[in-house]
Parts: sequence; C-alpha cells; structure tokens
Amino acid sequence: MTTKDLSAGSTTDPDATQTQVGQEGGAHSNFPPFDAGTFPSQLVWFAIAFGFLYWYLSKRGLPQLGAVIEGRKARIAGDLDEATAMQQKADAAAAAHEKTLTEARAKAQSLAQAARDAAAADAQAKRQALEDELAAKLADAERGIAKTRADAMASVAEVARDAAGAIVERLGGRPADPSSIAAAVRSVGSLSGAA
Repeated sequence: MTTKDLSAGSTTDPDATQTQVGQEGGAHSNFPPFDAGTFPSQLVWFAIAFGFLYWYLSKRGLPQLGAVIEGRKARIAGDLDEATAMQQKADAAAAAHEKTLTEARAKAQSLAQAARDAAAADAQAKRQALEDELAAKLADAERGIAKTRADAMASVAEVARDAAGAIVERLGGRPADPSSIAAAVRSVGSLSGAA
C-alpha cells in the first residue's frame, strides 16, 4: 500500500487503520505489570534484584560509606583534640604573659619606690646641708650684729660724752669736767640697759 492508498483507506475504512499498525480491533490487553498472570515472575525478579542490590551494598557500598564516616569521625576527633591542645597552650601562654606582666609591674613599682626613696634621701641631705649652711650664716650674722651693736654702743657712749660736754660748755659757758660727764653717761647707760 502506498501513502495514497493509506490515506484513502483511512478515510473510507476504519479497520484498515487497525490492520496497518498491527493490532486487532476490539479487545484490549492489560498493561504487563498489571496483568495478574505475570505477578509470580515479577515477584521472582523483584526478589533477585533486591537480593543483588542488598548483596552489592553490603559488600561494596556500605563498607566504603562506613569507612568515609569513620574517617570523618577520626578527623573530627583529631581536630577537636588539636583544638583542645591549642586552647591549653593558649591558656598557658596567657597565664605566663599575665605572670610576666605582674612581675614587671612589681619590679617597676620597686624601682619607682627606690627612686623615690633615693630622691627623698638626696633632698633630705640637701635640705640638711642648706639648713646647716643657713644656721652658720645666721650665727655669723648674729655675731656681726652683736659686734656692730657693741661698736655702736661704744661709739654712742663716746658721742654722748662729746655731746654732753658740748651742751654743758654751751649752756654753762665753760668746759665740763670729763670725769663727771663720763659718770653721767654711764649712769644713763645703766638705766637704759636695765629698762
């Protein structure tokens, strides 16, 4: 049959189409997996396939998977052990660092205290030397003042004698007796010294 015959036949005869595809018209057969007659052979092949899959996974797949899981567990455990060891080392280093800082602070404080004590002792020595020097200068000054006062008092007595002699001579018109003027100046000096 040609294409022309097929197209002509399909329009005129519905059975011609059924014949061309190779099926009989009328009764339909069931899909093979749903056909009850093939159930026993399907179950046997299912058991064989399942058994083969089980055997393959138990001999090949699962041991490899188990080895991978065990390897990961071992690696994780090793990493955790390493992390714990590093943490302990870090804690020990931090403790050593803190101890070093504490020792350095204590040393710095002791050095600072020693420097303060040395500075205080030096300042005390300088202050004592300055006080001794000032006390010596004060003693010298007091001796100089006492000498100057004594000299001034000696001069005052002489000036007082001269002045008293000049006053008596001017008022009395005649020179005064030096011994009586000296006695009068001494009596006035003893009165002013007693007061």
